[in-house]
Amino acid sequence: MDKTRRGNYDSGEDFVLEYGELRFTFNENDFAERCEQAALKLGFVGGALGDEELEDLVNLSVNGEILDPASGLGEHVNDCWPELVGPAERSLVHWLRRLVFRGAWLDQRVKEGELDVSFDGEINAFVYVQPDRGGEPIELAPEPSWNRVAYIRR
Repeated sequence: MDKTRRGNYDSGEDFVLEYGELRFTFNENDFAERCEQAALKLGFVGGALGDEELEDLVNLSVNGEILDPASGLGEHVNDCWPELVGPAERSLVHWLRRLVFRGAWLDQRVKEGELDVSFDGEINAFVYVQPDRGGEPIELAPEPSWNRVAYIRR
């Protein structure tokens, strides 16, 4: 068995996510982009966000709440808060953080050669594959949908 210690994802020092022995550090732009992609994947937003909306989304991801909304997204989060918060594994904040972390973890595994990215024509999407297992795709845990309380820009 390979005892090589896996590296930690690092794109800067503006934001830090830790889980067990893993410590992932992000620059501001990388973290914001990952938060936006996570919100898209969860169905909480339907497209690219403006600067103030992105600021609110990052604040939500980092602080677990938005005390002083800078945009309609922040106001929407506060208006829908009872539907967004819940047990840790069911909250929007949990899933935003989880998807940001998962994306960085996967990117680090690609960087280290443990995974590759391949296009699957059957599902019309990119998938992570294991090169040491004949290109077998890995199966990611499904994420819940927040479409029912999605933010829609007015």
